[in-house]
Amino acid sequence: MSDLNASPTADSLVRSRAWRVALLISVCICAASGLVYELALLTLSTSLNGGGIVETSLIVAGYVASLGLGALIAKPFLSWPASSFLIVETLLGLCGGVSAVVLYMVFALVGQSTLILVVATLLIGILVGMEVPLLMTLIQRGRTSNAEDSGSVVANLNFADYVGGLLGGLAWPFVLLPWLGMIRGTAAAGLVNLVAALVVALLLLRTVLSGKQLLMHVLALLGAIALLLTLIIRSESIVVTARQSLYDDPVIYAHTSDYQDIVVTKRGKDSRLYLNGGLQYSSRDEYRYTESLVYPVLPAEPGGRVLVIGGGDGLAARELLKMDFKLTQVELDPEVVNVANTVLREDNGGAMEDPRVRILNEDAFTWLRSGGDHTLYDAVLIDLPDPDSAAMARLYSEEFYSMAHKMLAPGGKMVVQATSAFSTPDVFWRIDSTLRSAGCPTVPYHVHVPTFGDWGFVACAEEISVPSYAPPLRYLDDATLEAAQSFGLDNQPRNLPASTLDHPYVVDDLRRGYRQAGD
Repeated sequence: MSDLNASPTADSLVRSRAWRVALLISVCICAASGLVYELALLTLSTSLNGGGIVETSLIVAGYVASLGLGALIAKPFLSWPASSFLIVETLLGLCGGVSAVVLYMVFALVGQSTLILVVATLLIGILVGMEVPLLMTLIQRGRTSNAEDSGSVVANLNFADYVGGLLGGLAWPFVLLPWLGMIRGTAAAGLVNLVAALVVALLLLRTVLSGKQLLMHVLALLGAIALLLTLIIRSESIVVTARQSLYDDPVIYAHTSDYQDIVVTKRGKDSRLYLNGGLQYSSRDEYRYTESLVYPVLPAEPGGRVLVIGGGDGLAARELLKMDFKLTQVELDPEVVNVANTVLREDNGGAMEDPRVRILNEDAFTWLRSGGDHTLYDAVLIDLPDPDSAAMARLYSEEFYSMAHKMLAPGGKMVVQATSAFSTPDVFWRIDSTLRSAGCPTVPYHVHVPTFGDWGFVACAEEISVPSYAPPLRYLDDATLEAAQSFGLDNQPRNLPASTLDHPYVVDDLRRGYRQAGD
């Protein structure tokens, strides 16, 4: 028997205009929560899996497809719309609310998993897709509708659904994520979802459902609410435990900024910086990397101007200040600079607070596109995280290198950190080819950094050398730099198409890695 026939007052209640308006408000709230879950999955994809085009497309396309699948799955349950709706909302609030913490734990214990993200997307999308058919059935039951009236109901449902989507789309980046973080933010959205369903059950469906049915649904919703409240209260300890399992050394600092997850570990004298789980440097051997990045492209005379793009840890700035260069540092994330000035200050010697360093918290691509600061520099150092996403691929494109090349004064040189010449040779030689397409003569070279292995750089210059005015260095000299320009028979130069905004080949290169290089 349909659960709408449980009470003789059901028809009059369903026909109530106020009842229908309240139900449409619940549609809006549920739609907002549903979109928050999808945005959370996209955020998790970026933080945990690098947020590549493939993952983003799978999540967006999978979510849209699963909405339709959910609508079809709802058909057998339309005879019991009230009970079915409350069951769907309970499952949706619970699954969506715990999705972030579950996926974070899976990432910490198992590793990156696109499959898990896709499964979560499909599950949440199916549940969201079931909502509208069930709600429309609830609204229409007990009413005699013509075509115009049915169209009006559909219009109202779609309006409420889309307004809810708008609210959810605004709430995630401006309220939930910055104020509560990823795990608490999704849990809070699930909590709102469940509370809305509880209100609907107690105020709108209490005479539609039998007393036993109502009690069961209320208890299930209260249990789910209690679980999410517990998650919100204990999320910090859960995250700390999961995060520590990702790292061999004790975590001494962890923060998720507007752009990335920042973690610093320390064991003995070895401090390490991680961005989105990727190691940026180890203090025990970073001097090999830093010296190889900075010194080969410096001008003939000290004291000029140098542009550093990225490098927010302050290590490159530390070396440049030894020779009294004036720096412009373009670093997107102000939180990285804050960490450099506090937690990592011992490593960089307080370089980022030196008055000779001008820090611009800008997107490097946008800054260069607008003409930069209309200054020509004696050297440009590009020290950015690896191009593991479409967003990072912009900064490894022919267009980006062309704009950066224009910032050089006559005779100036530029260098790019170019990932591992051995482990990711396609990336390395792609960067070399891309720089040449941008009008640069190139000098590729590679050095051994124990923490990273064989690491590569590509200089935009006719030749490179260690300047005569360089202070005493721990690793680099002219002989070492000369040897660094030689590559073994298993990694000879290759000419590849340039990575561009239109064709960001470098992302796929990085994903293939060494074992399939050249396939």
